[in-house]
Amino acid sequence: MAIVDTSRRLPSRYILQDIESFEGTGAVPSFPAARPEASPEFLQAALQTMQALQQQETELLAKAKAAADKARLAEWEFHNAVMAMKAAVRGHFGPDSDEAQAVGYKKKSERKRPRRRAA
Repeated sequence: MAIVDTSRRLPSRYILQDIESFEGTGAVPSFPAARPEASPEFLQAALQTMQALQQQETELLAKAKAAADKARLAEWEFHNAVMAMKAAVRGHFGPDSDEAQAVGYKKKSERKRPRRRAA
């Protein structure tokens, strides 16, 4: 028997084919269920479980996307607030102050001046 890798998702076309096959068993009048996992009751329960868990997964993915959007917006809001604070500090104390350097700016007097290049 082949080794089955259950760590990967089944392609949706396989699942749709499986559902069609299950629905087709209704057309077979005396379905021989020699194995307990092949009985119509077990198949119906497995289908309902799969659909419920897929719905739960979809809901959780939607919540995760919403949480990621909220976190992204909060990051941008914080970044913009920090940029406003830095601009306020630089405007109040000046570009060559120790306070401006404390919030992350380089002092104006410590900048290298550009040099002319020979043509």
